[in-house]
Amino acid sequence: MEHDQSPGEPPNHPPAQATLHEIRTAETSAAHLLPKLHSMKEFNPHLTLLDVGCGSGTISVSFAKLLPDGYITGIDVNPKILPRAQAVAETAGIKNIEFKQGSIFQLPFADETFDITYCHQVLIHIGSPWDALREMLRVTKRSGVIAAREGDYETECIWPELPELVKFHKLMAGLMRSGGGAPAAGRQLLSWALRAGVERRQVTLSYSTSSYNTPGGRKICSQGLCEQLRGGGLREKALKFGLGTENEFEEMAQAWEEWAEKEDAMLAMLQGEILIQK
Repeated sequence: MEHDQSPGEPPNHPPAQATLHEIRTAETSAAHLLPKLHSMKEFNPHLTLLDVGCGSGTISVSFAKLLPDGYITGIDVNPKILPRAQAVAETAGIKNIEFKQGSIFQLPFADETFDITYCHQVLIHIGSPWDALREMLRVTKRSGVIAAREGDYETECIWPELPELVKFHKLMAGLMRSGGGAPAAGRQLLSWALRAGVERRQVTLSYSTSSYNTPGGRKICSQGLCEQLRGGGLREKALKFGLGTENEFEEMAQAWEEWAEKEDAMLAMLQGEILIQK
């Protein structure tokens, strides 16, 4: 799935890193869930859906468009991102949605609240992802669906293989591990679901790819990563854990800028996907 454009520009235009995340929609980031969502919608147009780790809300908003008679709840552990998510929804004219602060390990909802519970690029960053899946199962109704899509960072391929970008790949993997995450999350989703107590027959496993290979896509990718290397949370965390120096981060940023301008440049990664039928 190629990423090369933002779904819209709400008030207070975001920094480049936010734009990198805000090109995500249900169509690009939850395609494995959509056939099931549409079949469930035929029987119940008033579906409730929880988007765990909603970030700035572009995926949540696209779910709300697909379920105009349903209701979407987005939740994120970072309260500072929620005003941005609300702005995205308001700009899109979406009313059937709300955003709350909360942890995936302690979702602030009663048992069996939602018809569909979904997360995207969340489990890859946390320890004990099976506990997170168990909590997602708890808040999902009987006969409901839990869906997740996580990158397999170890499958990333890039061209041209500039030395500084190879270093960047190692930096990102180190950052994930330092926070208890698993860079190869995509290939471990089924294992985590089974550890959460799910039976194999309940799980549908699939794979897709994400890629940046157009001028627009490369620009968004490069600008977002450069911003993080030059002053964002990625840089701060990497310095904290001794995973690089300021000079090295600047060299990586310059390499991303060089990569974005090359006509033959590309970046792709395998994405693991699961659907759990409760």
